[in-house]
Amino acid sequence: MCMKRWLKISLSILSGLIILVIITWLAGAFYISRNKKEILSSILGQLNKNLNGKITATGMEPTLLKSFPGVSVSLNGILLRDSLWSQHKHDLIKAKDINVSLNVLSLIVGNVNINQIAINDASIYIYTDSNGYSNTSIFKSKKTDTTKKSDSKTPDLAVKKIDLNRVTLTLDNQKRHKLFNFNIDQVAGRMQYPDSGWTGKIKLKTQVNSFAFNTRKGSFLKDKSLEGTLSAHYSRDLDAIILDPEVLKIGGHPFKIGAKIELDKSAFAISIAVDDILFKDVAMLLSPNISSKLLKFGIEKPINIRGNIVDDGSGKYGDPLIKVGITVRDNVLSIPAGKLTAANFDGSFTNQDTAGGIIGDENSAIKFHRLTAKYFNAPLKIDTFTVTNLSRPIATGLVTSRFPLSNLNNSLGTQDFEFKQGTADLRLYCQADIDNFRFTKPVVSGKIKIADADILYIPRKLRLVKSALNINFDQNDLSIQNGHFQIGKSELNVSCSIANFANLYYTDPDKILVNLKMHSPQLYLSEFLPFLGPRTSKKKTSGGSSIKAASKELSNVLEVSKMNINLTVGKAIYDKFLAKNLIADISLRGEGIYFNKISVAHAGGTLALNGSVIQEPSSNIFKINSKINHVSVKDFFYSFDNFGQNTITNKNLKGFLSSNVNIAGRISHTGKILPRSINGKVVFNLNNAALVNFEPMVKVGKFAFANRNLSNVEIKNLDGTLNIRGDKVDISPMQINSSAMNFNVKGVYALGAGTNVECFSKSNTGGA
Repeated sequence: MCMKRWLKISLSILSGLIILVIITWLAGAFYISRNKKEILSSILGQLNKNLNGKITATGMEPTLLKSFPGVSVSLNGILLRDSLWSQHKHDLIKAKDINVSLNVLSLIVGNVNINQIAINDASIYIYTDSNGYSNTSIFKSKKTDTTKKSDSKTPDLAVKKIDLNRVTLTLDNQKRHKLFNFNIDQVAGRMQYPDSGWTGKIKLKTQVNSFAFNTRKGSFLKDKSLEGTLSAHYSRDLDAIILDPEVLKIGGHPFKIGAKIELDKSAFAISIAVDDILFKDVAMLLSPNISSKLLKFGIEKPINIRGNIVDDGSGKYGDPLIKVGITVRDNVLSIPAGKLTAANFDGSFTNQDTAGGIIGDENSAIKFHRLTAKYFNAPLKIDTFTVTNLSRPIATGLVTSRFPLSNLNNSLGTQDFEFKQGTADLRLYCQADIDNFRFTKPVVSGKIKIADADILYIPRKLRLVKSALNINFDQNDLSIQNGHFQIGKSELNVSCSIANFANLYYTDPDKILVNLKMHSPQLYLSEFLPFLGPRTSKKKTSGGSSIKAASKELSNVLEVSKMNINLTVGKAIYDKFLAKNLIADISLRGEGIYFNKISVAHAGGTLALNGSVIQEPSSNIFKINSKINHVSVKDFFYSFDNFGQNTITNKNLKGFLSSNVNIAGRISHTGKILPRSINGKVVFNLNNAALVNFEPMVKVGKFAFANRNLSNVEIKNLDGTLNIRGDKVDISPMQINSSAMNFNVKGVYALGAGTNVECFSKSNTGGA
């Protein structure tokens, strides 16, 4: 019974309160309807109380149900202008309508307290001129009587709810060259006003048209959407607005954004964190002067990023300080010289690399820390790789790697080399300019060690086995030490030096001069015949343009560079030719091999020669100047395969030959002298010679000199001159004193038709 009574009393009280609220609301509504002008004047007066300017409205209409149980009015045709509007012509606020929610009880007693403001279909333009004056000075407090005290603990204008709908917001700072422009679809702020300042939750949905900290360098976040809820509070002590880190979607991707805005200094600091985002998407959020540099690099898979944007408000640097850190794991990184696969590193970007220096491209840096990756399938390790001064980029880094050479197969873009075995161990410190994000003018220091290598150089079909060498880079110079190569049965020990290699490699490869020293205990010259043939190449493999360019560059350098070879050989063998103590000075220039000076012991005597071999598609042109001293003529003819003819061979000859030879001809790509191709002059001396079983002479003897032995004609000494014209040999007049007869001879000897040799007998031995 008691329970029912209390329930009845409670319902009566609740009903009374509801009726009271309705009556109060109706009273407020009635009051507004009857006193629109007075209320509008009161609202504007409330708003204008502390403004250094003026807010005006063309009219007011009640919108009673919008904020029940409060009372709302709609202010139409709103203009908010500072006191200097006539000079700069920028309205701080221009709104089609502003909805204002009023406290009913305060309204009835004659005060206007605003609970909520909703600005709709409006533009807000915050303008700062080149002298630093801003139209926000309208909010600077007017001078008031400091003796007056207020009983209220809240400010004169303490709005608990602020909404923006379909509003264009512009912050135009002509002095600092900043322009921020947003199309705000919705901003909803819910505010509280403790003694320390205010706190609020701000829900926003907006489109960024411009977010330019420096209009001369372009906008950040260009044409990106922003959507999320931010927690903010204002501290009177710090005179700063702090945005707690919250998730904000930028272009649809979730970023955690925090900020601090110091109002008295016009300074700010923004913190940014985002995970699993593509590098190119991040780069496109930055201003063009930064993104254009970063987009020269590429990272295929999503990465994690942490960043800060700081402006101290001084205007000293123009641009804000930007620091960005990225975490990359098991990714593919594109760099100016190709691609790094399986890449892991921590990266950073700053536009103020030197503390206290300028903020801009000249003091910007991109850094890769603790980088591990594969480059052309070769594993690399770089403790720190740095690109500084983005206006004229310079790259530096210490590169270390150890890998099987076979990893390089099918990865160089061209198949000039095939690696079957061997290892490479490198440690190089590199510094290079980056021209249009391509490495140029490199400075390299360090070593590359290659061991137990089996390499096929395909363009020349040259195979090197059991190869080893130490390559030393001393800034621009290159040297090779402890080089060892085996080509077939030939072994070569090599040392090499190339001055100014690094610069010329990229700029003038045809000016590269390789000074090569080689020593071999035994050399089979036929194994070097590939140098006589034209270059061949396999079909190029697919690969990035940078890899192809680098491979093509290397191949070109190998072909156009010049080489001086100083060669010493214990024993040199070519087909039937055997020489000892070979000393040679040889130059390689373009398509030519030049024998500057060669000396060798052969066939019991010595040979010295100079000359050249010029490569052509079908065969090669050779020129030889040779001095032959006291060689066995039999062995000499045998060694040179009877000089491409079979009329008179090594089997027909005895004695010792000394000669000066100046001839030219053609030699095949397999090293054979082409028949009837030789032209030139031979001046010779035969000593203690014999012509044995020379069939043409034996046949003549049977008919003309039957009593003389022409099968073994001995000649103690013979001097002669031969002019060779392909298949014909012009025999200058010479006197032959032999065991069979003494005669003079001259004429033309032909390997084919056309022989016309005249012989004049001086005396006979034994009767005819």
